[in-house]
Amino acid sequence: MMRVRFTGIILATAALAATAAFGQVRQEQPVSALKGHNSDAPVDVTADRIEVQDRADRAIFAGNVHVTQAELTLDTPRLTVAYSGGSGGSGVQIRRLDAAGGVTVKSPSETARGDFGIYDLDRKLITLLGNVQLDREQNRVSGARLVIDLESGRAVVDGGPPGVNQSGGRVTGHFSVPQRQQQR
Repeated sequence: MMRVRFTGIILATAALAATAAFGQVRQEQPVSALKGHNSDAPVDVTADRIEVQDRADRAIFAGNVHVTQAELTLDTPRLTVAYSGGSGGSGVQIRRLDAAGGVTVKSPSETARGDFGIYDLDRKLITLLGNVQLDREQNRVSGARLVIDLESGRAVVDGGPPGVNQSGGRVTGHFSVPQRQQQR
């Protein structure tokens, strides 16, 4: 009986140590520089042209569209902004940005590109679709779809169906390896 308790204590201690080590490794994993991005910050948009469709609660920006929100920038040829509160309400609330014709999203340390982009401000998600590339320093991941969760900083790249895009339905990556000093 004493041996079973002693073994149980050793196993519990080992499990606790392994859990603590795993937790430390998880904390050290890099996350997106957009983690904690303030999606409530003001959104500034510049473009060559704007068409407001107030009855549909949307505005369409076209030509050299440039969007900034805090440290986040988005560049695209065409942007549709969905909003609420446009008809005499207490103010316009932007709900979603839909970018088409190629989109580039930049943070201070990352650049993401895709054919289309969706920034859902309510859900705090940025999704890029089609020929997606995510660059951070000398590292690149490519696929068909990228989803960035602004709250957690988690970025997920999917390969998509086989044969539909350049990656053949697979995620590809190119990663730099830090140079190690040689021991003497």
